[in-house]
Amino acid sequence: MNHCNRKHNMSETPDIDKSWYNVLKSEFEQDYMKKLKSFLGEEKTKYTVYPPGKLIFNAFNCTHFDNIKVVIIGQDPYHGPSQAHGLCFSVPEGIQPPPSLKNIFKELNNDLGLPVPPHGNLQKWADQGVLLLNATLTVRESQAGSHQNKGWETFTDAAIKAISDNLSGVVFLLWGNYAQKKGGIIDSSKHHILSSVHPSPLSASRGFFNCHHFSKTNELLQAQGKSPIDWKLS
Repeated sequence: MNHCNRKHNMSETPDIDKSWYNVLKSEFEQDYMKKLKSFLGEEKTKYTVYPPGKLIFNAFNCTHFDNIKVVIIGQDPYHGPSQAHGLCFSVPEGIQPPPSLKNIFKELNNDLGLPVPPHGNLQKWADQGVLLLNATLTVRESQAGSHQNKGWETFTDAAIKAISDNLSGVVFLLWGNYAQKKGGIIDSSKHHILSSVHPSPLSASRGFFNCHHFSKTNELLQAQGKSPIDWKLS
């Protein structure tokens, strides 16, 4: 179950968590966001769009701006029925974990000895300050990448820059080339960047397995006097 959704939609004043709205308010007033809203309205008249409107800003509502310890960056939402719920790599309980998520769980087991969870819902991580952010926040059913380059990347880049500018000591996990390109927005003198190949079956064996990002993240947090993430989901 999700506990974070609060009528997130593309209304004139989106019901995004106040801590985020305070730092991103100007983005909602930009022309690109108005065009994006219009595009989404048009898309929904012709296609099924994921995730449901109330979950578009779920990552922001689950992980308040001031509570961020870790950021994991995904590309765009899952495009199958009932998979996407606004948290990157995550699926609701009762939905089979996709291959990349299965590989994340394999590395969790390898790194920390944690059992493979019985579900793929990463809500517990988000609740502890892990921002699970997709670069693109919506997708057309069965068409991966279909909402890329429509404005979402501008918005999520602004979110990443707000974190970089206003917080310190955040651990960014950049898995794959797409996420690593976002590293240019992040001030590495203030934050920690851990990079690897993507957990996809196409690449996981080339460096995601044995990257030990989960234990390294906790070491970096504890060195700052922050509490570690409890990565266990079962």
